[in-house]
Amino acid sequence: MENEKQHEEFMKMAIALSVKNVSENIGGPFGAVVVKDGNLVAGSANKVTSTNDPTAHAEVSAIRLACTKLNTFDLTGCVIYTSCEPCPMCLAAIYWARIGTIYYANTKVDAENIGFSDKFIYDEIDKPMEKRSLPVVQMLRNEALEAFNLWETSPLRLEY
Repeated sequence: MENEKQHEEFMKMAIALSVKNVSENIGGPFGAVVVKDGNLVAGSANKVTSTNDPTAHAEVSAIRLACTKLNTFDLTGCVIYTSCEPCPMCLAAIYWARIGTIYYANTKVDAENIGFSDKFIYDEIDKPMEKRSLPVVQMLRNEALEAFNLWETSPLRLEY
């Protein structure tokens, strides 16, 4: 029961960030907190409009803060609580950060009902590249392979 109470407290923090964000006209109605070993590491609300950064979603912003605080790009052992089911970008960031569990409150359907729809992105990802609405053009692959070849043989590389 204590664990359930703790989950609720962290989710309430994420929700409070989302409510404050709207109340103070800082950004969209989304909040997230990153937790490790039962302790709050970082929290953030959506900052897209206040920072003019389309990637400054609550989850991405909280991940950035957590990585800075823990001085690592690997959040293995961490949990994220988010006021809404993560969008495709945030979900990918959570995977890249190696966060172990996602707890969420509102669903993507709830978000779609107030104008935040990810359906288009999910639909686009399912299409072959040549059928997507955003043109994708490959060029200078051989030149770009130089960096990959250097990475592959570098004794200084740090795996991630």
